[in-house]
Amino acid sequence: MGNSGKNRFFALLAGVAGIFLVLLLRLWNLQVIEGPRYRTQSEDNHIRMVPISPARGPVFDRNGELLVENRPSFNLMVLPREIGERGTLFRRLSALAGRDPEALEKNWEKGKRQPRYLPLALAEDVGWERMELLAENAVDLPGVFIEAKPVRSYPFGDMAAHVLGYMGQIAEEELQKNDYEGYRSGDFIGKSGLERALESHLRGEPGNHLIEVDVKGKQLRILRTKEPKPGRQVYLTLDRNLQQTLEEAMGDQAGGAVVIKVNSGEVLAMASSPRFNPARFAQGISAAEWQQLLEDHRHPLSNKVIQGQYPPGSTFKIVTALAALEAGMVKADRAVFCPGQIHIGNRRFRCWRRGGHGWTDLRKALKESCDVWFYQVGFETGIDRISAMSLALGLGQPTGIDLAGEKKGLIPTREWKRRAFKENWFDGETVNASIGQGFVLTTPMQLAVMMAAVANGGTVYRPFLVSRIEDPTGEVVFENKPTATRQNDLQEENLRMMREALSAVVNEQRGTAWRSRLEGLRMAGKTGTSQVVKLKEKILSHKEDEIPYRFRDHALFVAFAPAEKPEIAMAVVVEHGQHGSSAAAPVCQAVFAHYFGVRPAGGHEGTVFEGD
Repeated sequence: MGNSGKNRFFALLAGVAGIFLVLLLRLWNLQVIEGPRYRTQSEDNHIRMVPISPARGPVFDRNGELLVENRPSFNLMVLPREIGERGTLFRRLSALAGRDPEALEKNWEKGKRQPRYLPLALAEDVGWERMELLAENAVDLPGVFIEAKPVRSYPFGDMAAHVLGYMGQIAEEELQKNDYEGYRSGDFIGKSGLERALESHLRGEPGNHLIEVDVKGKQLRILRTKEPKPGRQVYLTLDRNLQQTLEEAMGDQAGGAVVIKVNSGEVLAMASSPRFNPARFAQGISAAEWQQLLEDHRHPLSNKVIQGQYPPGSTFKIVTALAALEAGMVKADRAVFCPGQIHIGNRRFRCWRRGGHGWTDLRKALKESCDVWFYQVGFETGIDRISAMSLALGLGQPTGIDLAGEKKGLIPTREWKRRAFKENWFDGETVNASIGQGFVLTTPMQLAVMMAAVANGGTVYRPFLVSRIEDPTGEVVFENKPTATRQNDLQEENLRMMREALSAVVNEQRGTAWRSRLEGLRMAGKTGTSQVVKLKEKILSHKEDEIPYRFRDHALFVAFAPAEKPEIAMAVVVEHGQHGSSAAAPVCQAVFAHYFGVRPAGGHEGTVFEGD
């Protein structure tokens, strides 16, 4: 190639390089220098994506009765990128929506982390009249619009509130979790109960409108719509009528109660008291209301059936008796003389009946709840056997119910005490544990599971609330089946003696639950009173109604029926109710009477047993 050819080649190469350089400079200028301006112009093309909230799935009881549904809520929404100076606008919106400007500003601040092109909820559920006012003024409110959104509605008010749970706005820290991918600020999610546990099933899939608006934010046309998919429908094991009966029987008494099927673990009714109205949360609860609920000394937000941990008191005598029988430590006719107290080691342990029960065997000990019999037999049986039987019957561990936040209670062992206190186990602690005091703690749900196991021959079932889940077309996507978590090989003769003695508790005079018997049906049960705190003699000398509420004993009752062929089991704890026979057993009586279609037999005559 000659010099002239080389020159032409290099000239061509330089030209091509120059063109590429110009293009690169132009690209750099567009992306770096002009980028923000063009992005703004692009955003100002007035194409919006407006989310469409899905209808949350409904919840039904076992008979198909609707427990939770949806109603329309009108929410005040803004597009942050179209909002300039907020002061004047927020004052006007405050007047139109009937909300404090501070509340609007607070919601604005909460939504700052999300992209400015996404809609932000300034006020939830403004109501029909306020919605009309805002719509009439829409032309003067650029970047402001109303979103119709389904919110939760509860046809039966506060019934089963702790089971169903409540809704609340998603928190900033929750938005960062993988579990809430696709959620946005202002979304409501399940915060407790089944609303929380079944969030992924109930929520559905959001849709959206792609719309074109004019310079004032007024909608011109819908360019595209992606329809939302409604949430799945949930069928529970609860019976609405039985649930209502249970809650009416509990009344204003604080505590928890639960009814389960003994051969499956299905939960037929579950009540925690005091209750709350979940509808208040669906609309967005005020800070003052929330604080009031938190400060309430009776803890209305706690589901006491699975989160309340109480000394089981004399209901635990069932465990001690079975442990002794299964270990061969006693026979049913083993008699212990009860003079009202007993000395073990260098300590004196009193029976609740000061005059004593005289000669007492297993049947009489359970029927009349003799402490001395259980002090002696429990001491001889030992904490190792008592603890082992407790765990075998489902105590001291989560039951596995399909709700979050379940507590496991406490069944003490020698090793546990060494770890917790760096001390050895003492004989006196075995004596206390044998009557359900000392370190022992149980939940009402655990007591119901324990009672069901005694009733059905030794099988511990996992309790459950969700029967099945269906998609919107009716196809079953999940169905619960009874699950046995433990099969205890208990001697049938021992179980027979236990059932017979527990039947005597209710159906024979001097039985501690004699006042709660039923006509035409034999219920088997055990009353209990658990000490809240050791009181000084000067307080003990007062009349019961003069003892401060917080110092009063808890009242308990566990039962199953029919005694001969059990179907359902129940546990009741009435906080500071003082006596299981007078406060807790009547709750069970009312529920069993409703379930089996019989009438109470005993009226209210009979003795209130102080140490039952």
